[in-house]
Amino acid sequence: PIYSCPADRLFGVFCEIFLCERSCTMRIIIAMMKHETNTFSPVPTNLERFARGQAIPYQGVAAYDAYQGTGSGISAFIDLAESEKAEIILPIAANAWPSGPVHDDAYEYICDSICQAVEKGCDAILLDLHGAMVTQSLEDGEGELLRRIRAITPDVPIGVALDMHTNLYPEIVDNVTVLAGYQTYPHIDMYETAQRAGQPIFAMLRGEVQPTMAWGNRPMLPHVMRQGSGDSPNRELQARCREIEQQGALAVTVFTGFPHADIQNAGLSCVVVTDNDPALAKQLRDELLDFAWCEREAFVYHIEPLADSLAKAQNFDEGPVILLDHYDNAASGGTMDTMTVLKSILDAEFEDVAAFAIFDPEAVQQMIVAGVGQTVTLPLGGKMDMPAIGLKGEPLEVTGQVKLISNGQYRNLGPMQKGVLMDMGPTVVLDTGKVEIVLISRHQEPNDLACFLSLGIDPLRKKYLMLKSRIHYRAGFQDIAKEIIECAGVGVCTSDYGLLDFKKVRRPIYPLDLINNYDLV
Repeated sequence: PIYSCPADRLFGVFCEIFLCERSCTMRIIIAMMKHETNTFSPVPTNLERFARGQAIPYQGVAAYDAYQGTGSGISAFIDLAESEKAEIILPIAANAWPSGPVHDDAYEYICDSICQAVEKGCDAILLDLHGAMVTQSLEDGEGELLRRIRAITPDVPIGVALDMHTNLYPEIVDNVTVLAGYQTYPHIDMYETAQRAGQPIFAMLRGEVQPTMAWGNRPMLPHVMRQGSGDSPNRELQARCREIEQQGALAVTVFTGFPHADIQNAGLSCVVVTDNDPALAKQLRDELLDFAWCEREAFVYHIEPLADSLAKAQNFDEGPVILLDHYDNAASGGTMDTMTVLKSILDAEFEDVAAFAIFDPEAVQQMIVAGVGQTVTLPLGGKMDMPAIGLKGEPLEVTGQVKLISNGQYRNLGPMQKGVLMDMGPTVVLDTGKVEIVLISRHQEPNDLACFLSLGIDPLRKKYLMLKSRIHYRAGFQDIAKEIIECAGVGVCTSDYGLLDFKKVRRPIYPLDLINNYDLV
C-alpha cells in the first residue's frame, strides 16, 4: 500500500499487523486423555483417579504448567504450537494409571471438555491419547471420542500420539489425519512420538504434505513380558519403523497391543503414514505385519516357577539384584497389593532389600498415626479381591519400624516422563530390619530412581530391589542392575493366559489358538 503521509502510513501498518495477527494466528487445541484398561482388574477408574491428587484433572493454565518443559507428549505438542506462534487451547490433561474399565461419568467429563473446546473452532487438534481405553459401555474409548470430534468438525486436521500398547480400532484411524505411536518400551520416547504426530499436521497446514494412512493387524496377543523394545523381535520391528521414517515416511508404528483387555481388537497392529502415497503405505504396513507374524512364537513368554527364581537370586554376591514382581504392576492395571513375592522374600530371609511398593492406604494411615520410630505389627496388602482370576486378597502380617513418612511427591529424573510430577499419596517406609518396604496410597510404577531417592533410600546401595513392574523398570533401573530375576507371583497382570477368561477377543488368535495362517482368520 502507498500512504499519503507518515501518520497515515503508521496507522496503515498498525492495521496490517493487527488484521494479519487476527487472521493468521492459528488456534490449536491440545488435550490429553490417557488410560490403559485392564478389563480383569478390580481397581476402579473414576474421575478422581484421573485427577491424581487434584480436585479435578488438570485444565487450562494448570495443565500447561504441569506438563510444559517435561518429557511428555503434551509438552511436545505445546512446543510445536508455540514454535508456530499459535494460540493454544488446552481444555484438559487427564491421565490415570492403568486399572479397570473407566467409569462412564469420568469418560463423559473428559470427552465433553475436549468436544466443547472443539465446538468453539480451531485450525488443528493435537491429542495425547493412549489407545487401549475401555469404558463401562465402550470397547474403544478413543475411537468414540474421535468420532464425536469429527461430527463437530469434519475437516480440521487431527494428530494423535498413542501408546505402543494401543489396541487399534478402525474408528481411531478413520477419524484422524496422522497417527504415531511409541517406538520404545519402556516408553522413553513420549515427547518424540508427539513430535512425529504433530509435525506432519503443521506441514499439512503449510501445504507441504498430504498425509495418507494404511493400517492393519494380525491375530496375535504378544505377552507384555516379551514386548520390550530392547528384546527381539520387537527390537527389530521398531528399528525398521525408524528406518522407514528416515527414508521419507511421515510416521510408522507397530503397536504390540495390550493383551489384558478382553475386547475384539486386542493385539498387534500397524499404521504407516506417507506423503500422498497410499500404495507405499500399504506395502510397508504389510512388510511389518508379516515380519511380526513370522516371529509370533518369540512373543510368547515362558514362566519360571517363583521358587526357582528366588533360589537363583540367592547365588549372587553383588547388587543391586532386581527381583521383578511382574504379575502385579501399576502400569498394567495391577492392584499392587498382592504379597506372594514379598512373603517369599521375607520367608527366605533375604537381607538388604528395598521393596517398591505395596498399595495399602489403610496401613499407611495406621503407621502415620503410630509415628516415625515406632514399631508396629499389622497386616499389609491383600485388601483387594481379584474375581476375574478367582483369587481373594491375602494380607501378610509384618512387624517393623516406621522409618519415614512422606507426602509421596517427586519428579521423575528421566529418561521416562522426565520432570513430570509423580504423586504416590501419603507414603511410609516400614523397616523390618532386613527389608525396607515402601507403602503407598496411590498407585505408582517404579520406573525412575526418584521413587526410592525421594524416600531416602539409595537403590545403588541395596543388595536387592523388589519392584512391582514388568518392563518400565528398565527406564530407571536397568543400567544399575547387576542381575534381573523375574519373579512370577500372583495378580491380574499375569503372563499365564490360562488364568484369564477371554470372552470377547476375536478368535482364533495366537497363542490362545495355535493358528498358522492368518489369512484364514
